[in-house]
Amino acid sequence: MTAGAADSGFEHLVRELTPQVLGAVVRRFHDFASAEDAVQEALLAAALQWPREGIPENPRAWLIQVASRRMTDRVRSEAARRQRENAALHCGVLSPAPALRPETERDDTLILLFMCCHPALTPSSAIALTLRAVGGLTTAEIAHAFLVPEATMAQRISRAKQSIQASGVRFSLPSSRERVERLGAVLHVLYLIFNEGYTTSAGAELQRCELSREAIRLARALHGLLPDDPEVAGLLALMLLTDARRPARTGAEGELTSLAEQDRSLWDRREIDEGVALITAALAKGSVGPYQLQAAIGAVHDEAARAADTDWAQILALYDLLKRMSANPMVMLNHAVAAAMVHGPRAGIELLEAVDADGRLRGNHRLAAVRAHLLEMAGDGDAAMAQYQAAAAQASNIPERNYLLTRAARIRDSR
Repeated sequence: MTAGAADSGFEHLVRELTPQVLGAVVRRFHDFASAEDAVQEALLAAALQWPREGIPENPRAWLIQVASRRMTDRVRSEAARRQRENAALHCGVLSPAPALRPETERDDTLILLFMCCHPALTPSSAIALTLRAVGGLTTAEIAHAFLVPEATMAQRISRAKQSIQASGVRFSLPSSRERVERLGAVLHVLYLIFNEGYTTSAGAELQRCELSREAIRLARALHGLLPDDPEVAGLLALMLLTDARRPARTGAEGELTSLAEQDRSLWDRREIDEGVALITAALAKGSVGPYQLQAAIGAVHDEAARAADTDWAQILALYDLLKRMSANPMVMLNHAVAAAMVHGPRAGIELLEAVDADGRLRGNHRLAAVRAHLLEMAGDGDAAMAQYQAAAAQASNIPERNYLLTRAARIRDSR
C-alpha cells in the first residue's frame, strides 16, 4: 500500500469512527464539549501511533479507551482543583474516576444526532454542530459551506456545545414528542451530510464517499427507529437512488460525467431496487413531503434505460408539486431544467429570472452552469460559453470546474 493510500485509509476509518467514539464518551461522562476535545486528542494519538505500530484489532475500542482516559484525567484534575479550593470547608478523598465499562461495541451515533438537533439550538447552530460531531467535517469545511470565516464558525460551534451542556439534556433517545420536534432538523442535517459527500463543496475530489455512506447508515438507523414515517423513508430512498449513480459519475481520470452521458450499466441496481421499493411504499401512505418527491424524481431518472427514455413530463409534474411545497432556490433551478426539457430551452431560461430575483443563488456556480446549459440547448453558443466560464470561475470543486471549462472549450472548438 502506498503512503497516500494508507493516509486515505486512515482518514476514512477515522471519519467513520469519530461520531461513534464521541457518542460513547458523551454517554459515559455527560460532558459534550470536553468529550469532543478528548476524542480529538485520541485521534491525534492514533495518527502518531498507528502508522508506526499498525491499526489495532479493534480501533473503535482503542479510541474510546484513550479518549476515556483523557476524560478521566480531566475529571481527576478538576476534582483536585475543587478540593484545593474548598479545603478549608471540606475534607475527604477524591471521588474515583468513572471506570471503563465493556460497552465499546454499542453505537450511540443516532443518539448523538438527536442531541445535536436539540431545540435549545438555532437551526443553523444545530446543523453546524451535527456536521462537526456526526458528519466529521472540519470547522473549515463547515465554514466554507456556510460562507462565513472559520473563526466565526468555530465560535458558533463552541457556543452550540455550551448550549447543549447547559440544557442538561440526558444522553438517550428523545421521547416521541421530542422526536417530532427534532425530526425535521435531523433529516435536514443528514441530507446535507449526504450532499457534501456526493459532491464536495471544495477540493480536488468530486465526492467523499465516506460521508455519503455515513449519511446512508444513519438514515437506515433512523428508518429502523421510525419505520412508519414516510419522510424518513423518502430521505433514505433519495440517498440510495442518488448514490446508485456514483460509479458512473466520473471517468478514468476522475473527471465529471454528466447524467446524460453516464454509462448506466454501471449504476448500482441493488440500491435502485431498494430505493424504488422504499419510495413506492412511502408514497402509498398518502402523506407526501419534499424528500419523497425528490426520491420520486430520482426514481424516474434511475428507471430510464437511456437518457433519451427519461420521462421529463413526469419529472416536471413532480417539480411543480415540490416547488409549491418548498421555496428552495435549488428546487426552482431544477424546475427550470425540467421545464426546458419538456417545453424547450427558452421556457427554462425564462424561469431562471425568478431564481435571479430570489437572490439566494447569487454567485453560486450552479445557476450560471444551468443557464449555460440551457443557452447551449437554444443554440446561443457565445452566451453559453461565457456562462460556462463564469460558472467555472465560481466553482470551488476542481472536477466541477474542469467539467465547466471543458464544456466551454467544446463550444469554442466546434466553430
